[in-house]
Amino acid sequence: MTNNNPLLIKSTAPNQAPLFGDIKTEYYLPAFTAAIEEARANIDAIKANTDAPTFENTIVALETASETLSSVGSVFYNQLAAMGGDDLHALTSEIGPMNAAFSSDVNLDADLFARIKAVHDIKDTLDLTEEQATLLDDTYKGFVRSGALLDDDKKSRLREISQELSTLGPAFMQNVSKSAESFEMLLTGDDEIAGLPESALEAAKHAASERDQEGYLFTLDYPSFGPFLQFADNRALREKIWRAFSSRAFEDEYDNCDNIKKIVSLKDERAKLLGFKNHADYVLAERMAGSPKAVTDFLDTLLSAYKPGAEKDLQDLQDFAKGYDGSDDLRPWDFSYYSEKLKKKLFNISSEDFRPYLPLSTVLGGCFTHFEKLFNIRFEENNAYPKWHADVQSFDVFYKDSGDFVGTLYADFHPRSGKKPGAWKTCYRNQGLFGGKVERPVVAIVCNFTKPTADRPSLLTHGEVTTLFHEMGHAVHALLSDVTYQSLAGTSVKWDFVELPSQLQENWCFEKETLDMISGHYQTGEKIPQDLIARLNNAKNFMGGWAGLRQVSFGLLDIAWHTTDPSTIDDPAAFEDETWKDVTLFPRYAGPMSTSFNHIFSGGYSAGYYSYKWAEVLDADAFEAFLENGLYDQKTANAYKNEVLSQGGTKPPQILYVNFRGRDADPDALLRREGLK
Repeated sequence: MTNNNPLLIKSTAPNQAPLFGDIKTEYYLPAFTAAIEEARANIDAIKANTDAPTFENTIVALETASETLSSVGSVFYNQLAAMGGDDLHALTSEIGPMNAAFSSDVNLDADLFARIKAVHDIKDTLDLTEEQATLLDDTYKGFVRSGALLDDDKKSRLREISQELSTLGPAFMQNVSKSAESFEMLLTGDDEIAGLPESALEAAKHAASERDQEGYLFTLDYPSFGPFLQFADNRALREKIWRAFSSRAFEDEYDNCDNIKKIVSLKDERAKLLGFKNHADYVLAERMAGSPKAVTDFLDTLLSAYKPGAEKDLQDLQDFAKGYDGSDDLRPWDFSYYSEKLKKKLFNISSEDFRPYLPLSTVLGGCFTHFEKLFNIRFEENNAYPKWHADVQSFDVFYKDSGDFVGTLYADFHPRSGKKPGAWKTCYRNQGLFGGKVERPVVAIVCNFTKPTADRPSLLTHGEVTTLFHEMGHAVHALLSDVTYQSLAGTSVKWDFVELPSQLQENWCFEKETLDMISGHYQTGEKIPQDLIARLNNAKNFMGGWAGLRQVSFGLLDIAWHTTDPSTIDDPAAFEDETWKDVTLFPRYAGPMSTSFNHIFSGGYSAGYYSYKWAEVLDADAFEAFLENGLYDQKTANAYKNEVLSQGGTKPPQILYVNFRGRDADPDALLRREGLK
């Protein structure tokens, strides 16, 4: 099967993109087996080399030794998130341990590490570029942090831990998806759908028809769940869907409580084996923050600003609800509903006001124009690329002036069964060395936006637009990468810096010049009216204390999970309650958030969720440069592109930022933007 396996043969698709149309589930296991065999042979050749270890014959050779395995793995794990399905998830029980065993074999190989150390020991005598020096340091530290200095008994236990963790993360993610998909709410009565806007009703009717049902079907996909909580007058049904969403993977057949305890216990044990106090200590040693204390101090500083604001937000909402319809006992399932009503009263604005002006195709075209104006690139749809689903779109990206090829962009916008919730950017291949030459990247953004119906296109809320710009910020970071080595390319930066390029892009979504680019009424072509843009900006910080407290609470929960001795945690729900007792303003009325917290238990954000707020400080300060010099000022945009985006992880992020801005970030920039200072 390996001779004609589309995962293993050289791709004939543009930019050597994966041959999605030819890939079948049964191809993955033999592809992983063959790719690991190839990588082992390459690494054996490094060790067998009788020449003295050098940067080229050891460090670069190791960097490129597992190219095929990386390609196969990127396809499998990206499809696991974008497509899902029982067949793919079943494979994780074999593929995860297989990958983990190979990684352990490499990272714990004493002979291989000896060659790496030999090069590292003489690094000051080598004539290395800054990027080469970074690759050498990262390679050496990566081996040390993976256990290369441990004794044999500890290495053996580390292998076992890696094996177990390799299946627990995917299992956690699948449980969240399966639990969410098990809930459906089919409504037929007028009293059940009262208050819902036409867009939500049409989408719900379309969802029901897709399942051969009559009525209005609501699910826990955010485009369905979110508007229901915002607009449905029926409080009992709001409570029903809120409780279902908040209880995903808790006390049902997909319960994640045991998975959580296993994951945090294994990560804590691994950290201690490697000489760290806990998992957070281990993770943060290689982040901008540096330590758990720095993170908690940062979050506590924000907490002191956000909590009073959140308490005022809640009191204002309670006062409004009482005057609006006599409600005097606000619960979490009421928050979005009355917030929408109060926002309408104060600012004469609703999230639904924007939908007619924001058809997805128009927004996407305008988003591309935005990046063209900033970075002199153009996007050209190319249907010659194989795709993993009919919804997926594919684009070539070029530099406008030179015509040079920048990379490939896939866009996958709508929910479907098996697909992970949320939105993310990923790479099927990073920019850098591949097959002996520096190649351009294959990048994808994956979202869960409102689906089109028979009568209208996909119409976005302003919030969904900011999500698109956020993920495109990540994508352009990867596309504009200009390095030599894939492991340092694009978004391969310290985790608390990676959200700067994404969050920075959200700022343009409030500017008239940009909104004019991305808007056009789906029936008339009319741009978003000036007065609506003004109201949008007037309402920009509405419930800002509440939103800020929410993000801080997630960061504090993450750090608590990864600094607490896991042996003291018996009940994840009780642990979350205790952690949040002085942070949240409502008691827990359903399951704990932890059982569906994909970011930290099946994603890469464990001990790193704080990075969203950390990077907000950077993005607020960075956007002030554009406000000072012009939204599309080429000098500012070029400095940002050349000093940040193109550099990837070749330099420390602090240096990248100062090279762009000319100084460190002003920590007050975020609070200024949010009207708190």
